[in-house]
Amino acid sequence: MRDFQDLAVLCAEINRIDPELYVVNNVQRGLRDKEGNGVKAGLTKISTITSFKNIDGVKTPCEGVLRYRGIDVKDLCAGFLNADRLGFEETAYLLLFGDLPSLAQLKDFRTLLAEVRQLPPNFVRDVIMKAPRQDMMTMLSRSVLTLGAYDALADDISIPNVLAQCLLLISVFPLLAVYGYQAYNHYHCNDSLYIHRPDPALSAAENILRMLRPDKSYTAIEARILDLALVLHMEHGGGNNSTFTTHVVSSSGTDTYSAIAAALGSLKGPKHGGANIKVVQMVEDMKKSVSDLTDEDEVRAHLVKLLDKQAFDKKGLIYGMGHAVYSLSDPRADLFKQFTRQLATEKGEKAEFDLYDMVERIAPQVIGEKRRIYKGVSANVDFYSGFVYRILGIPQELFTPMFAIARIVGWGAHRLEELINQDKIIRPAYQSVQPPRDYIPAEDR
Repeated sequence: MRDFQDLAVLCAEINRIDPELYVVNNVQRGLRDKEGNGVKAGLTKISTITSFKNIDGVKTPCEGVLRYRGIDVKDLCAGFLNADRLGFEETAYLLLFGDLPSLAQLKDFRTLLAEVRQLPPNFVRDVIMKAPRQDMMTMLSRSVLTLGAYDALADDISIPNVLAQCLLLISVFPLLAVYGYQAYNHYHCNDSLYIHRPDPALSAAENILRMLRPDKSYTAIEARILDLALVLHMEHGGGNNSTFTTHVVSSSGTDTYSAIAAALGSLKGPKHGGANIKVVQMVEDMKKSVSDLTDEDEVRAHLVKLLDKQAFDKKGLIYGMGHAVYSLSDPRADLFKQFTRQLATEKGEKAEFDLYDMVERIAPQVIGEKRRIYKGVSANVDFYSGFVYRILGIPQELFTPMFAIARIVGWGAHRLEELINQDKIIRPAYQSVQPPRDYIPAEDR
């Protein structure tokens, strides 16, 4: 392949913009101001995130609250957990249709999802089994775009048709992800090939475990915590990168499959969807580097090395700590941790859970000592999710696709909201800082 290094250097030089120009021109880089507040780009009814309160006119950090359609996610999860129900389908109904379903509506909705949970004839053979690769997010994108080619109404953006397309994608995302991994694992890792059909009587979480495992077996606590992970990753406001991508692309009037493929491309980026993989890798490196993982002083010293770019990937980060929006706490992490302890105990991983628990407690102190923090810092939902996926036997190649299997519900809800409420293409302004120049004839250059 031709070496583009020299051209890349030229490209980097000509395109570099003086950071001071962003300040002078009052441009909010990343659509966030210097205090981390997002620039308002739209309105939504789908979810609400609270991380600060106004106390006597002062913006004050507070414990994080996440609401789905106005309902506190902690109350929502307590509702289905206390009733011994899995919550994915119930929560999907809430996000799509605005209200919690009655038991009869929930039963009908589960039946509807089961009915559309099927791929076109020979799709697994002709699409998923061909050119398998380790990058499952690219596999997902390819599969989604190919599904569009099978849809005679792919370009119909009427609300009934878009809703039908969203329900299809919500239903088949687990199949696309798990079958994609099974194909890769077979053809590239020389393992046995398992293509288990989903059971229409089972939930999304149960079917994921059933399709992933050779013997199709799983325990109740395994299904419950995977279901909880899907619920907690399902939606997070219109401003996260992949959901905003869904809004932007949908505003152009394009089809559902293209909009969701764009969202998948966003989620694939390590700054968005890969944090839990980094947490697992960071902890594995810590286990090799720290002689006594029960010694708080040793663990603290290693965390300092992480921030000083002397350990792990030398990026100066403690992965899984902090969030773009939350300050004192991430409510999703608080919920997830309760069941992580239970699962770790069942799986004989209590010692590693204790290490995670220690890092969660010490890291904010270390970060506070080493960094200038304008708001609180705490564990985010990704801090524990990778650990949970690992002890569930979910391979790292599927960590980000698990995020997508959940977030497709939020993307679908936001696509519908965009199409219903907006009639203008989203087009923010970019200010040029390039001075005018004269054209020079080729012979004089």
